[in-house]
Amino acid sequence: MVRPPWLGKEIGDALANVGAPAYILDHNGVVRWMNARAIDLLGDRRGSHFTVTIAPEAQSTARVEFTKKMLGTARTSDFESVEVLRTGERVPVEIHSVAIEDGGRVVGIFGIVDINDERRVASGPASSDLTPRQYEVLRLLARGSSTAQIAESLGLSRETVRNHIRAVLRALRVNSRIAALIEGRRRGLID
Repeated sequence: MVRPPWLGKEIGDALANVGAPAYILDHNGVVRWMNARAIDLLGDRRGSHFTVTIAPEAQSTARVEFTKKMLGTARTSDFESVEVLRTGERVPVEIHSVAIEDGGRVVGIFGIVDINDERRVASGPASSDLTPRQYEVLRLLARGSSTAQIAESLGLSRETVRNHIRAVLRALRVNSRIAALIEGRRRGLID
């Protein structure tokens, strides 16, 4: 078990035992702590800049999200990225992170990386048009799910779901949810 040494035993043990990869970054973006699951999947990256495990095409978004929290313009963020595992495999992930404050000043970031095994495999015919998560959102829209229902079903915030829906509309080059369903069916992405 890898417990952050500066935290109390109970909190440190709880963080160390989270089943998903978890990390703490300092105010410069250097990885200061990783739980055992993160080390197992990503390798021991403590002392390295957080972008070392992020695929080059996803680094810009990750840096923007980091900066928002450090500047105090966003306390939390949920965003899609692509991580490079220690095996070299590239996997789509969702990163959920929150600013760590000390006396009102942001001193670091705690984050969890959601690597869903279902997303490691391309999701049917949609893999060339949409990310696996966008495909899931489109499928749920086709079933008549609302934004709130999709958020609950996928364990995401409503704003994250809205972002996914906007991305689906852009990817399918349409302007409404109804048009996305029509285009998705035309392309054979959904039944």
